[in-house]
Amino acid sequence: MNVMKWSSLFFMAVAFTAMSACSDSNDDNNEPPTTGTEPVITYPTVDGKGYAGIATSDGILFNNGTQIGNGGQEFCFTGKQTIKKGTYSLKGWVYVRSGAELTIEAGTIIKGDKLTRAALIIEPGAKVYAEGTATSPIVFTSAQAAGSRRPGDWGGLIICGNGLNNNGSAGQQIEGGPKTVHGKGQIADDNSGVFRYIRVEFAGYPFQTDKEINGVTFGSVGSGTTVDHIQVSYSNDDSFEWFGGSVNCKYLVAYKGWDDDFDTDNGFAGKVQFCLSVRDPRIADTSQSNSFESDNNATGANTDPHTTAAFSNVTLIGPMTSKNLTAGFKNDATYITAGSMKPDNTAALGKFQSAMHIRRDSKLNCYNSVAVGWPIGLIIDNELGSCRTYATNGLIKLQNLFFAGMGVTGSDYNKKYEDQLATWNVVDGKNTPSYDANQPSFSTTFFKTSGFTNNATLTEANLNLTDPKSVGQNYCPAAGSPLLNGASFTSLTGFTTVTYAGAFSGASDTWMDGWTNFDPQNTAY
Repeated sequence: MNVMKWSSLFFMAVAFTAMSACSDSNDDNNEPPTTGTEPVITYPTVDGKGYAGIATSDGILFNNGTQIGNGGQEFCFTGKQTIKKGTYSLKGWVYVRSGAELTIEAGTIIKGDKLTRAALIIEPGAKVYAEGTATSPIVFTSAQAAGSRRPGDWGGLIICGNGLNNNGSAGQQIEGGPKTVHGKGQIADDNSGVFRYIRVEFAGYPFQTDKEINGVTFGSVGSGTTVDHIQVSYSNDDSFEWFGGSVNCKYLVAYKGWDDDFDTDNGFAGKVQFCLSVRDPRIADTSQSNSFESDNNATGANTDPHTTAAFSNVTLIGPMTSKNLTAGFKNDATYITAGSMKPDNTAALGKFQSAMHIRRDSKLNCYNSVAVGWPIGLIIDNELGSCRTYATNGLIKLQNLFFAGMGVTGSDYNKKYEDQLATWNVVDGKNTPSYDANQPSFSTTFFKTSGFTNNATLTEANLNLTDPKSVGQNYCPAAGSPLLNGASFTSLTGFTTVTYAGAFSGASDTWMDGWTNFDPQNTAY
């Protein structure tokens, strides 16, 4: 999100019946099993975490095994259970509490209910084993009919752990509405389970204006957790957002989200490799959409652990591709209307901004990656914090990056679309920029510093990209592309070493095969 959001739970349904969350459980033939007995719900007066009087059960499946949760906003699952392969409804907010263990079988489809703003919230100390396969992914999607699905139809997937964040042992409340506090344990290698081959579609219901759950939110998730092969499509906020933690992730797809694709905050220190983002040119957030957005914290304070996440082999396809420009793209309200994807909620539209916006004392790192078609390539924003100093001193590393088809290579300030050098001075107690139009921005100079970054700016045509999986844009290097031999892993650790920059080795690369879906609006679930 453009701004850190610290909000408390506001949505409560009627006192008894609206305290539940729904899920479905089916067999291999997609027929839900029937059970003669519904889970027993208790309402503890005090549970030690401020959850007084909340519906609690060691069973998660209701309505004869077809519904996850009981439909209310504060249903807590405390047992151990397996959701068998099948099609289920998820209703209300379902908290998987500390000590609980939930297994979701490959091929399971979970439909988030719009009326109850459904969300699955995995709390610190819980374990979830959601292991799909390339041929049988787990799908979280909208319960609306094909052709009627929109961003924000339901809440989303929230994973919280006991890992590190820069709010200390007090932890911090997860954004978007739920009251879960994450990171109190400050355990770097904390384990929240396994999440593999999963799609999350049409999530991000705005519980209050500008307070949405993301497609997938990570709160202080530790490095003991396994995360790979996750696609988020048509999120009503960020596709992926990390608040602290050190979980390592691979093979992520952010498809046509509303706000940012990959948002890192509050000391996230994981390593993330092989990622694709593709934007819908008619969908941008009122806060100005970026592909990367990175903060240390909301105020830009110099607090440890810093956001030091490292990304490698990322492909960022923005709104200003040659295909979109030919179709008439304009970065204004006349064009950015969301079209048929306009949701019937409070989501507001805005403009596209940058491939990378590093701000508020972040020390984000990115290697061996490519970004195409953004109004601004890079913003190293010094309004709050010391990002410019970190970049100069080698604490922000952006190396072996390819920028193509950018409006400008760099800018020094949020919502400033000109490539001009900013000088920062305190005016009336606020850090305020003045500009020199005769000099390029600090961000551009840093990006182009030969011998320090080994970055390149070129045209989209020079990248020689193709679209082998029909995602709607050219994203994959063809023979002769400079990306194919554009990587360097010298001095890098924790990544898979490959020769190519960007997420793909070429048109024959198979990591997106089978489990991804680039037309979820029209898929019959």
